[in-house]
Amino acid sequence: MNTTIAKKQEQKQEWYVIDATDQVLGRLAVKIANVLRGRHKPIYTPNVDCGDHVVVINAEKVRVTGKKEEQKEYMFYTGFVGGEKYVKLSEFRQRKPEYLIEAAVRGMLPRNKLARDMFLKLHVYAGTEHPHSAQQPKPFKF
Repeated sequence: MNTTIAKKQEQKQEWYVIDATDQVLGRLAVKIANVLRGRHKPIYTPNVDCGDHVVVINAEKVRVTGKKEEQKEYMFYTGFVGGEKYVKLSEFRQRKPEYLIEAAVRGMLPRNKLARDMFLKLHVYAGTEHPHSAQQPKPFKF
């Protein structure tokens, strides 16, 4: 019996659209990360980018549980002494709701060059419109 190993040249990348309306942020991020890595395919190989493109719409309507809306903070560091900056999740939801999903998915991908290429296949939009209709994205079945 032979083991099939995926090759980058043989991969056909699909486009999927996911509606984030009333989805829990962490659970949605796990599903998106698995599609980006290709774990939903039977030919999945960890060292080959065999994932698909994911278009996420309605990012501002994603849901968080518990008291995360007021208590969860994202930390940024400028590189200068005392340059730490904390931004609450509720502020990000108003200013840049796409970042919530991007940060959650980035944290669930491995830390290497391959994951940086996988992350480029994630396209997040706050509203219902997206410019990827020419690729004919299919709705992803959970």
